[in-house]
Amino acid sequence: MIKITFCLRRLAHLSRAEFQDYWLNNHGPLVRQQREALRFRRYVQLHAGFDELTARVSEARGAPPPYDGVAELWWQDIEDLTAATATKEGRAAGRLLLEDERKFIDLANSPIWFGEEHVIVG
Repeated sequence: MIKITFCLRRLAHLSRAEFQDYWLNNHGPLVRQQREALRFRRYVQLHAGFDELTARVSEARGAPPPYDGVAELWWQDIEDLTAATATKEGRAAGRLLLEDERKFIDLANSPIWFGEEHVIVG
């Protein structure tokens, strides 16, 4: 499996609750609508929470501030991913999602990367 991981930070004018609400209830359905054009198999949003627990663990580890959330999309293989980006529909879907992301994500401070999934447990 090939996965893209987005570590998301919200725009400064949004509270975490506002960010997560927009992400779940507006952006999530928009991503779902692009599934066929982008040919992904799975999309997951991980919303930050448990602030007291996070703070304790982060302090003990000397960790940087947490992200507001993480988004993950999976493709069966690199061929599926490249095929999606090679079509007019796939490129249009990508542009549509990026346009919406600019409404709630601090893109300059939200790392993104592709990786190959290796399941160790589960």
